[in-house]
Amino acid sequence: MSRTSKDLFAPLKMGSHTLKNRIGLAPMTRMSSEKDGIPRQDVLDFLVRRAENDVALITTEAIVSDYESAQGYPGQARLTTQRQVDAWAQVNAKIRAAGSVSVLQIFHCGRIAWDAVNPAERTIAPSALIPRQNNPLTGAPYPVPDVMSSFDIAHVIQGFVETVKGGIAAGFDGIEIHGAHGYLINAFLSAYSNQRADNYGGSVENRFRFAREIVEAVRPHVPADKLLFFRISNWGVADMEVSLFTDADEWTEVIRFLDRLPIDAISVSTYRFGDEAFGTGKNMAQLTRSATRKPLLICGGIHDLDTAEAALADADMILSGKSLLLNPYWVNDLRANKPMDAYSSEQANIAYTKEPLP
Repeated sequence: MSRTSKDLFAPLKMGSHTLKNRIGLAPMTRMSSEKDGIPRQDVLDFLVRRAENDVALITTEAIVSDYESAQGYPGQARLTTQRQVDAWAQVNAKIRAAGSVSVLQIFHCGRIAWDAVNPAERTIAPSALIPRQNNPLTGAPYPVPDVMSSFDIAHVIQGFVETVKGGIAAGFDGIEIHGAHGYLINAFLSAYSNQRADNYGGSVENRFRFAREIVEAVRPHVPADKLLFFRISNWGVADMEVSLFTDADEWTEVIRFLDRLPIDAISVSTYRFGDEAFGTGKNMAQLTRSATRKPLLICGGIHDLDTAEAALADADMILSGKSLLLNPYWVNDLRANKPMDAYSSEQANIAYTKEPLP
């Protein structure tokens, strides 16, 4: 990729694609599907509108990887049927016409799931451990998950493959494997949620095995002219105060393993991009950069031109969640250096209602 400029509005070469600037829409877990595993039309229109308003990289909400155990929230979308492929193909055509790049994010909720919404009414995880906090959707403890067998592992990996096939058929420019936020892949990576004694537990290399096998399984189905990203974080949507990796050494070891995989970029999710990581005196992007030369995407607390430029100093592209969720003209407002306050999580809760987004 080109490193000739860190200008927020300069083009960025990534793989066979040239993104028109360094600004992307962050993926967000949603509950927007009311029928057939397809998001509501206003949600699909929201993605297109961001592309038309100069957001270079458009990432979908998290799409569940299989029809059985992957779903964790009501109303989540899937992408394995022709009807779903056709719906997304129309969206991707419009995003491409606007000069932007579309990326499909795929995940499996693992233990961060409400078992009643799974078609098989089960949750699965590397170990039979539940989060400390209750499920905010039910107010009750999360169910104790089934410990994944080798059969379960193979089944889940195949689910990622089938959903990747759906994404490519629908015309996405790239795929992102969601390995962050305490969901299934992240649960394997973290010793906090992985207490296995087999080849998928114990050492960092063993805990990384599941992520590696997913990437290696899907890569042959992602054409050379398409992008493949991996998303990672040190925090989860449950037990948010817990550091999912023990220290900087463990984090950088995982990043080095990612660096060896056939992926095009690493997307790092943080609370606040500038926070010190593991007492190292570096932020998470700086620490990650010490272990990889792959392009880095960063998000967390980016809301105006000052924070966007500060975040870009240590990464190659910035991602916005709340600001782009609530302000379709955010890129133009950045260009104008318009004063903008950060949106609150309460304001962003519109994403989990049926109210149409701006």
